Formats: sequence, C-alpha cells, structure tokens
Amino acid sequence: MQALWKTRKRLIFWEIYALPAALAPPKRWSPWARVLLAGDNTHTATHTTLNAMPEDNPPARTDGHHILTVSQLNQAVSRLLEKNFPLAWVSGELSNFTRAASGHWYFTLKDANAQVRAVMFRGRAQYVDFPPREGDKVEVRATVGLYAARGDFQLNVEAMRKSGVGNLYEAFLQLKAKLAAEGLFDESRKRALPAFARRIGIVTSPQAAALRDVLIAFRRRAPHVSLVLYPTAVQGDGSAEKIAEAINTASQRAECDLLIVCRGGGSLEDLWSFNNEQVARAIAACRLPVICGVGHETDFTIADFVADLRAPTPTAAAELASEPTEAWLAELEAFAQGLTDVLRRHLDDHAQTLDWLAHRLQSPSTAINHQKLRLSTLATRLSHASSIPMTAARFHLGQISQRLRHAMPTTRLSRARVAADAARLHSAFTMRRVAHQHALNSLSERLELLAPQRTLERGYAILADGAGKILRKPSDLHPPQRLTLTLAGGTTEIHVDHTGPKD
Repeated sequence: MQALWKTRKRLIFWEIYALPAALAPPKRWSPWARVLLAGDNTHTATHTTLNAMPEDNPPARTDGHHILTVSQLNQAVSRLLEKNFPLAWVSGELSNFTRAASGHWYFTLKDANAQVRAVMFRGRAQYVDFPPREGDKVEVRATVGLYAARGDFQLNVEAMRKSGVGNLYEAFLQLKAKLAAEGLFDESRKRALPAFARRIGIVTSPQAAALRDVLIAFRRRAPHVSLVLYPTAVQGDGSAEKIAEAINTASQRAECDLLIVCRGGGSLEDLWSFNNEQVARAIAACRLPVICGVGHETDFTIADFVADLRAPTPTAAAELASEPTEAWLAELEAFAQGLTDVLRRHLDDHAQTLDWLAHRLQSPSTAINHQKLRLSTLATRLSHASSIPMTAARFHLGQISQRLRHAMPTTRLSRARVAADAARLHSAFTMRRVAHQHALNSLSERLELLAPQRTLERGYAILADGAGKILRKPSDLHPPQRLTLTLAGGTTEIHVDHTGPKD
C-alpha cells in the first residue's frame, strides 16, 4: 500500500510541478493534489477529501482506503490541467501532420528542444486560411489537456496562423490607427466616381491573374472603355515602392478618368505591399478617383481604407468602374421616350387651347345669324302660344253650342245670338292677333336697327388691333400700328403712322 501511494504521488506531482507556479497556485489545485502534498501519514484526511470529490468515488476497500482506476486518474489530471492552464499562443514547427477522414487534424508541434502532441477538431480547422504542411512555422492558440483514453499530454488547438502573422497584424493595426488619426480614411475626402468613364487606368502586374479578370470584365460589360496599364510588381521586396511609383505616375500623367489598383488573393504576407504607408499616401495624394480591389471579399488592406471606393475583388472593381453598354443604351432610350412623351403632351395641350380660342372667336355675321335663329325660335313659340288659346276657345264654343242645341229648341233667335257671340269672339281673337303681330313687327324692326351690319351700312366702321381688341378711343391708338378696318362691304388692313388732335 505504501508503494502504491508513493507511485501515485510521483505521477501527480510530476504533472503539478510541470506547470508554472504562477499559473497553478496551490489554492486552485484539485483535492487530490492537496491530499498528496499533505504526506503519507494523513490517511484520514485523504479519505475525507476523496469522498468530497464530485467525480465518481473510487471503489471502497475493507481497510478504509480508496483505489483509483486509471480512467479516474487520467480524468482528474485532465481537469487539473484544463482548470489551471489558461488559453495561450504556442509557436513551433509542424510535424507528423495528419488529416483524418472525420476532418480533424492531428500533428506534433516541436522546436529545437521539445515537442508536444496536438489536435485541432474539424469545427476549428475549417477557419484556417492556409493549408498546413510539414515543416511550416506556425502559431497556435490552444489549451493544455490530457487525452484520458491513452494518458497522452496534448494541446487542444482552437486557432492557427503562420508564424509572424501576429507581428504583421500588430503593424497593420498601428499603421491603420496612425492614418485614421490623420484623416486619410474620412468619408468627406473621398471622391465620387465619374458617371461615364472613357479611359481607366489599372495598376497591377502584367502577369497577374487579376489583370486577366479585369480585362474580361471590361470586354464583357464596357468594350467602349479605353484601358491604360501601369505595370508594377505587386508582391516581393521593393513592390510597395513600385506600386506607389505607378500610382504617382498615373496621377501626374492624368490621362485617365479613374484608377484601379488591384491584385488577386493571397496570404497576409502576399498582400503586405498594400499595407505599406508609402502606398497609402500615394493613393491619398492621387488626383484621380481610386478604386482598390485587392484580394478576396474577406481581405482588408490599408489601401482599401484610403481608396475612394473598395471593391471586394478585382472583377468587382471593374464592374464598379463602368456601367454596361446595354445599361447606357437602355437609359438613353428611356430618356428619348420621355422626351417624346413630354413633346406629345405639350402638342396636345396647345391643340386643345387652340380649339378653345377658336370656339370663342366669332365673326359679326355669325353672331347675327345666331340672333336671327333665336328670333325665328321666338316667333314660332309666339305663334304656338296664340293658336293654343284659340283652339281651346273653339273647343269650348263647340261644347257650349252642343249643350245649347240639346237644351233648347233650335230657334232663329238662338241662332242669331250664337252667331253674334261667334262674331264677337272672332273679332276679339282677330284684334288680339293683330296686336301681337304689330308687337312682333316692332321688335323685329328694333332688332334690325340694332344689327351691326345696318350700323356699318350707315357709314360706320369697326377698328380692331392685331389681337382683335375693338378700339373705341383715340388713346387706344399707338402708332406705328397695323389695324383691321371692318366696313359694310368687308374688312381691310390699314397702317397708322401717326395721330394728331382733332380740328
């Protein structure tokens, strides 16, 4: 039993002392560790502490001691490591790299003096943006653990990046903060793209696949646009200075409407030339609007923040820089149709106005004809108004005559009386008709006297200006002036040169 406790103590002490003292203070150690540090003569305390553990209790012996199984021991050590060792970045070289069928990665991380087993599960491995290979220098963010099934000490990796990427990212953040403080990222300084670019400059490598994608996009969307290539290296030593020089050349020559700075995707190191301060200041100082299309959708560089417009890919940069020819033609056709519709509406409105004015403008003869027609209508109504009472009187007389014939015998006296009444009635009707006829003739003569044509026949004339306004006073004349003179026999135009006072 003493030998068993000594062996168990050596195993757990080896794990405890392998941890840094600052990361595993004694107050955070597990109950087993505290029991083993108490010594072999604390069996009673050991028994009490083990019974208080939340894990499965080891099987009890008849002598009061507890025996740990291998699974319980490994699980306890695994929990001890997970609780007392924080998440940390570890740098090393990849070795024995294996991709399992399940998608998990198993590998060894080593340096010149040591190595450690590591695992990266599929859910985490899918976010690594580069294919790991044997011998790669990497940095992993991992927790320390123990694979309980085999008792192997290992790292559970949550993230992986190429060695040195952390330093590059820090430099990226520092430069971004510096340029942002200077206002190079402000939206107020960014310029709008021209609506119709006739010539577009491209800053990229002639051998880059991005150039081929841009050319294909322009050939498909806007073959009318002229392209100017400013060749430069986009990767490697000295490429940042060459990119800045190409941008400055395009700005000085000012032969394009806008500028596209582009290259294809790659790692952070491949795109690092576009995180250079010299390139950023060249873009900011460029006199042309700049579209930056570097990398893929998830890649962001300093050049993207400084440029007037960021495109997620080089192809997208070409699409943002130009409108398709079909779109321009469709827009022009829409404008032409709109102008045609507006012109047609104006013509219709003016035609209606002309018809309305023509309807209002009437000649004197037309007005006289309307008056004659109205007089004829009144005469017809008067004739009907006089004939209806006479017809009613005759009907009433006939009824009276019939009643008289039936009421009394037919005598000469009665007939004479009836004849006298008939004569009086006829005389009254005749006199009334003659009176109405005289009144009608009087009205007709008065209407004839008031007719404009009769006035003109008496030697009068009507003067009207060019707008048709009738002139009634000498002050209405404004020589030199062309007037329309209407006489009894027709109309003529006269020209008034001057006027003088009446003698």
